[in-house]
Amino acid sequence: MELNNKIKVLFVCMGNICRSPTADAVFRHQVRSAGLEKWIYVDSAGTHAYHIDEPPDRRAQKVALKRGYSMHELRARTVESNDFEAFHYILAMDKNNLAALRERCPQQYTHKLDLLMRYSSQWDKCQEIADPYFGGSHGFELVLDLVEDANQGLLKHILSQERGDSIQPRAELISGYRKET
Repeated sequence: MELNNKIKVLFVCMGNICRSPTADAVFRHQVRSAGLEKWIYVDSAGTHAYHIDEPPDRRAQKVALKRGYSMHELRARTVESNDFEAFHYILAMDKNNLAALRERCPQQYTHKLDLLMRYSSQWDKCQEIADPYFGGSHGFELVLDLVEDANQGLLKHILSQERGDSIQPRAELISGYRKET
């Protein structure tokens, strides 16, 4: 299936080396495990150009790898103007990055912008995923906990929105997915 026909999801944090690549790797894994990689394209980017072409933070990679997620192929990039048109979901890790996206986003695409934690089912009081960059490994573990839950909710949401024959047959593979009637 061509990229143009896929549902496209972009995860965004500040530098694209901690939170957004974690969300990217986890969602790729969830999409692949459900057999949906033919229908869903995943990427990540940063709002700031601090780490262009750098791999994800080694601490993020280490924590993710312990849970079976690989980030070794990912490289940091910034959000580009064409991303607003190209992606269906542009999900920020926190309110500051969401505000930065809103400043740059053309009006006709602002409906695509949201916080990733909106899709969480277990962390309903948590609206943001805090940047673990200046903390210890516990912060990276928490990021992964939050991302795993929110991404699962995101995948359920995407499946509930897709009514076509191409993606619905795979919906039963998503843990807890229930087709709306």
